[in-house]
Amino acid sequence: MEIHIIDLQHLQVRHTIAAFLVVGPGGPLLVETGPQSAHKQLLAGLAEHGYEPEQIKHVFVTHIHLDHAGGAGWWAQQGAQIYVHHRGARHLIDPSRLLASAQRIYGDAMDSLWGDILPAPAECVSSLSDGDRIDVCGLQFTALDTPGHATHHHVFKVEDVAFAGDICGVRMPDTRLLSLAAPPPEFDLEDWVSSVSRLLVENFNTIYPTHFGRYDDPRPHLEALVSLLSQSAEFVRDRMQADMARSDLINEYEAWQRERSIEYGITDETVNQINIASGHEASVDGLMRYWRKRLERENYKKKINPMGSMG
Repeated sequence: MEIHIIDLQHLQVRHTIAAFLVVGPGGPLLVETGPQSAHKQLLAGLAEHGYEPEQIKHVFVTHIHLDHAGGAGWWAQQGAQIYVHHRGARHLIDPSRLLASAQRIYGDAMDSLWGDILPAPAECVSSLSDGDRIDVCGLQFTALDTPGHATHHHVFKVEDVAFAGDICGVRMPDTRLLSLAAPPPEFDLEDWVSSVSRLLVENFNTIYPTHFGRYDDPRPHLEALVSLLSQSAEFVRDRMQADMARSDLINEYEAWQRERSIEYGITDETVNQINIASGHEASVDGLMRYWRKRLERENYKKKINPMGSMG
């Protein structure tokens, strides 16, 4: 098996979004399409390795966020089979709700960020559940349900390799600094920690996060990620409890990320790459929404059982 990282250079910045060209005994396939706005970069990356788009018959996407699967509809319309989490499949077939949600967030920047999102023919979309195995191109892919970043998230296991999407966090080449992409509405701390625990049990030798690259130190990477998840959640919770305004919380969160960058001695270019890949403002919103939802659940439990364990 050969794995080639194609740098999609999102917003003309390198190391922000990857697609992975995987070549097995039976030919090439893709893991992640990136956004349709990076389509030319993806085709150029394929050509660099000697492949034309019509040779790609199978495409795996870890989840349906536009930076990972925005180009899936185009590939499906060319006849490629798209493999996606069962919760996300219908949104590739009819992306209207997905686009409406994104439009509310990105407004006039939608086209420049993500490009033209096309619907995928239903017959070209394969809906996957946890543990499903897909044999294509002489390779076996196993879908691992890994919620936390999104409920519709899979890690794809191939031999001792994990194509990790966003569940392994954000990391740039040549640094050990990790960051989170934790946008609303589906960030869930407990689910994410459980997903990381599952990946640790798998004992992968190599992980490929979409943001960005290849890493051969999965265990220390994942253990550091669990710590970062806890730190990030507590950082936001403490400031919410102090009634800090959202804008001030975002400023403090970004300042904290800059401090972490300085500790690791990384360059301004790398800081910019991390900022684009992580989306600190969106992560703050995701963390804040998580804590509000958790408080609502706790208040509801008190309402239906005010005596708690004494009731």
